Order: sequence, then C-alpha cells, then structure tokens
Amino acid sequence: MKQEIRKIIKKIRQYDIIVIARHTSPDPDAIASQTALRDAIKLTFPKKEVYAVGTSVSKFKYYGNLDKVDETSFKKDALLIALDVPNFSRIDGVDKTAFKEIFKIDHHPSEEMFGECDWVDETSSSTCQLIIELVLESGMKIDRRIAENLYLGVVSDSDRFLISYTSSKTFHLVAKLIDKTQIDFTSLYNYLYERPYEEIKFHGYLSENLTITDNGFAYIIIDTNILKKYNVDTATPSNMINDFSNIKNVYVWTFVTFDEKNEIYKVNIRSKGPVINETAAMFGGGGHKFASGVRTHSKEDIDKLLKNLDEDCRKYKENLQDNL
Repeated sequence: MKQEIRKIIKKIRQYDIIVIARHTSPDPDAIASQTALRDAIKLTFPKKEVYAVGTSVSKFKYYGNLDKVDETSFKKDALLIALDVPNFSRIDGVDKTAFKEIFKIDHHPSEEMFGECDWVDETSSSTCQLIIELVLESGMKIDRRIAENLYLGVVSDSDRFLISYTSSKTFHLVAKLIDKTQIDFTSLYNYLYERPYEEIKFHGYLSENLTITDNGFAYIIIDTNILKKYNVDTATPSNMINDFSNIKNVYVWTFVTFDEKNEIYKVNIRSKGPVINETAAMFGGGGHKFASGVRTHSKEDIDKLLKNLDEDCRKYKENLQDNL
C-alpha cells in the first residue's frame, strides 16, 4: 500500500465524524468522488458519522443525495476531506475552522497545502481515479452503486478517456473496479450524455456563434439573456466545452459565461497544445496545463485574458510552423 493511502486510512480510522467536501460549481468528478468516498467509508466503518456536503445540483442527483450538517456540534473533533479542489477558497459548503484536521485528495496542480495527509497526483485522469485507487488498495468495502459513481466520474473528467491525462494506470484501475463489482458500465452513459432538447439547441447556438481568430483561438461570451432564451443554467456551457475539441486548426477554445446573480464571469478554457494554466493564473484562476478556468468580476480582465490566450495560440502556431 502506498504511503499516501496508508496515512489517509489511518486518519479515517482516527475520526468518528468525517465531512467530505468539494469545489463550488461541481462537475460529475467532484460529486461522484464525494458521494462514493462517503458511502465507502460508511460501508466499511458503519459506526462513523460521514457526510458529503455542498450545494446540490439537480442534474447530478443520480450520484446520490448530499447532507446537511451542523458544524457547531463537532466541537473541533471532526475531520474534513476536501476533494477535487486545489485551494481553500473554492471549497463549497463548509467552515474550515470547525474541523480539527483537514486534508485533500486532488488531481489539479497544488496551489495550497491543506494538511499533512494531502494526496495530490497531477498525473491522474480524475479525482475519481484516485478514490478508486484508495478504495481498492486499502481494502475498503464497495458496492455496485459506489463503483458506478466512480466509473462515471473517471469517464466524465477524462472525456471518455480522450484527454492526455488518461494513462495505462487509468485503464488498469477501471478494469479492476469493473472486475470486482461487475457493473454494467455501458448502461451508465446516458447519465452523462443524455440532454434535454433545450441543451441540444443551445449547443447549436454555441457552434454558430464561436469567434475563431487567425491564430487558432476560439471563444464566445454568453450573456444571461442567451441562457434564459435556451432555458439553460450557467453551468451548462462548462459541461459542453469538451465537445468542441475537434475543430481543425483551433488550439485553444474558451467559454465565458456571465453569472448575473453573483455578478461574476465564469471562464472555461481548454487547449490541445498551448499551456493555458499559467495564463489563467495571471487572472486569479488556474487548473491543468490543458484544462483551466478563471472567475472574475472584471470585464476588463476578460478582455485581457482573451487577448493573452490569442497570443498563446499565435506563439504555439508559429512554433509549429518553425518545426515543419
């Protein structure tokens, strides 16, 4: 058993109250890893109080219900495990001061240390892949529902095993998960890919209205009126951005969505060449080299960010031509 897993299991055994959190505006990997770890701990240690917290998202209800907890009752004798989140500011639904100890399990580049048991693996396709490894190596109990959630989390965050972070280890762990639980994995895909007709029409709007520069940068700014017109929410564009990875001669593509309620721009950035997380970090964002995001209240920042990403594409394109 690897050292990180041994330390994590020791901490899980130590605490009777465990809360599992993840990032705001969750995706399937965040929710699935969260509910799967909660349920695996409860199955293995039935006397422990284990909660998965954060804002519920109706479209992800298949992964299981989230919990409401009274943190004031913990008396600082509880453990917080944060999943799929690189920094404290993006943790959803908890007051970190209520906990005696905190650590994270994540596959994003590390921005902040949470605790001595942090397990960060940037080579992992997803946080769900790390939870599969944790569960299988530690001998924690698992059932079909837990396995289904973990499988869907890996498939979603790896974009059906297409993203470069997918490795032979990804396939090895997924194969072991399927062999152990005998899940019917092909029947699960509708939970990820079936969409209301309004979203299909919105997908068409995105395709029709992308701006593509001469440097191979594609972007679109989506205002609230468009979201209302197609009856979709602010999370919908981020769930569709990987669909645009196959546009020829486009190296970076970006969706900017304005969240009117919170008066904030949410930016999703993807790349199939230029490193983008360094540019995202210049505007308070971050993420992977080829999948990053930014949140800002400033329209001026958005204009600068788009200009910088276009410049990243220009340099990348020039380098490609120089090496021909």
